[in-house]
Amino acid sequence: MPIIKSAIERVKTNEKAQRRNAAQLSAYRTAVKKFQKAQVAGSDDAKDLYINAISAIDHAKSKGLIKANKAARDKSRLTSKLAK
Repeated sequence: MPIIKSAIERVKTNEKAQRRNAAQLSAYRTAVKKFQKAQVAGSDDAKDLYINAISAIDHAKSKGLIKANKAARDKSRLTSKLAK
């Protein structure tokens, strides 16, 4: 555990950011999985879930949780599944 006050504050800040990032990453993964399940089941709300998943991917990318290429790849895969 750090002794210097600024280092103590930095540890707290890092823990807070880690919790926030983990929650946002979980929300992104959940949105994608919900769309995939709805698509397999042939659900009527697949289009809405697709829009939510794309939004979650864009949000995760803008926050730096995933890289731009991964975001583009994920969006491309979801779009191809929607077209089927």
